[in-house]
Amino acid sequence: MTRIHALTLLLLTASRLAAQTGTLPQTAPERSNFAETTRYADVVAFMDAVDASSPLIHVTTFGYTHEGRALPLAVVGRVRDTSPEAVRTSGRTVIYLQGNIHAGEVEGKEWLLTLLREIAQGRHAPLLESLVLLIAPIYNADGNERVTLTNRGVQHGPIGGMGQRPNAQGYDLNRDHMKLESPEARSLALLLQRYDPHVAVDLHTTNGTHHAYHLTYSPPLHPNTAPAIISLLRERWLPAVTRNVRQKYGWDYYYYGNLQGEENARGWYTFSHTPRFHNNYLGLRNRFGILSEAYAYATFEDRIQATARFVQEVLAFAHAHATEIRAIVARADAEPITGTTLALRAEPERSPEPVEILLGDVNEERNPYSGRVMLRRADVKRPERMYEYGTFRPTLSERVPAAYLVPAELTEVVELLRAHGARIASLPAQRTLAVERFRIDSTGVAETEFQGHRERTVTGAWEQASLVVPAGTVVVTTEQPLARLLFYLLEPGSDDGVVNWNLLDRQIEGARVYPILRTDERF
Repeated sequence: MTRIHALTLLLLTASRLAAQTGTLPQTAPERSNFAETTRYADVVAFMDAVDASSPLIHVTTFGYTHEGRALPLAVVGRVRDTSPEAVRTSGRTVIYLQGNIHAGEVEGKEWLLTLLREIAQGRHAPLLESLVLLIAPIYNADGNERVTLTNRGVQHGPIGGMGQRPNAQGYDLNRDHMKLESPEARSLALLLQRYDPHVAVDLHTTNGTHHAYHLTYSPPLHPNTAPAIISLLRERWLPAVTRNVRQKYGWDYYYYGNLQGEENARGWYTFSHTPRFHNNYLGLRNRFGILSEAYAYATFEDRIQATARFVQEVLAFAHAHATEIRAIVARADAEPITGTTLALRAEPERSPEPVEILLGDVNEERNPYSGRVMLRRADVKRPERMYEYGTFRPTLSERVPAAYLVPAELTEVVELLRAHGARIASLPAQRTLAVERFRIDSTGVAETEFQGHRERTVTGAWEQASLVVPAGTVVVTTEQPLARLLFYLLEPGSDDGVVNWNLLDRQIEGARVYPILRTDERF
């Protein structure tokens, strides 16, 4: 053994011993008795420390924020390095765990750091027999650094303040997955293309209805999601998480929702189906998207614990069913959707029968440093039966063509398709094709601005035509894994596509036809 190899072995042994004896760093909540949240520089230092202490943890970055902060990513598992190739060829199920998309909702960030430390200390080793974890604790890193004691309203701490909801551009990053106007969302889109995780878990904190759940969750909500993905999540995976947490800890988890309606006709309503939301976007990419929402009025310590228990049970199920998860994803990618009818808009669908919802109470406390009211969860459960609106049914549908034909001069649209990872080609020469063009009957924009846009709607109908399509026209076939997503981006009636987000305003305002054609011819 050479001196260099001996020294390397000595350093590795020392770092592993340090991990085992508990000298790895603590999170800010642990250091401050749960008064503070961890800042960006400490997150990076923490991740570097666990990287140095464990051969199972490899730290890299996957992109940048608006203000130029590198987004840290830990690749965890029995892989040779941080490269996408090493992860994709590992033969294991790949799970992306994300915290802090809303930087006042910090529980996911804190738990993911703790999880990394526990892995460095030798815990959770059986999971890595079948899984590779991609851990991104601080997605909204710019928002994380804008700490005030007044962010997040009446959330129960951390009393030393927390970051803000939007990024440095003022964008809600959990509304940006379709339009990709933030560097953070584009960085994530690249990560999804390069590492191709089978599962993505997005960790939040909710501050709505006063209920009795320590945490609520959601699968993808869009009705176009591959049915096998929804079936596994709703029929087995999430019920197993709920059952195990209740049996082990006596805590109740349930599907995300809020009360709506009058006293005698109240319902439990989930949020939107649109793929601008992370879990819905993952669903249209044929992946398992899972949202968790710790309860804002539980204590900061309990919220971290609730998130930890949720993630641990999600990973335990994934480990036990890793091969099945990969098979479902592969089948969804290969499933042909050309010629089928899919939704473009949707509305909440009422459950067949009322369900039991556990409502709760809160008590008022004061932040000792700001004097502002905080609400603290009371240990109260009030079961109430009501209809649940947790799924969606189509209100507008359309047939999926074989391909869309995008004029080359629509550079913003073409660039967005590339950013999502679409497989596209260009016509090498002009061709006369049997096509459909969309006749515009009416169009308008929303009265109020949302995320810097006045969302546009278009009504009309597709009509048959035979047209000369010029050379250079961009061809986007629906015979590819991202077909569900591309359909939703390019159809003019979509509530979350290029029309909605104003990419074609100049071409549509006052026009008779939509500029993008579609066809059933193969290329």
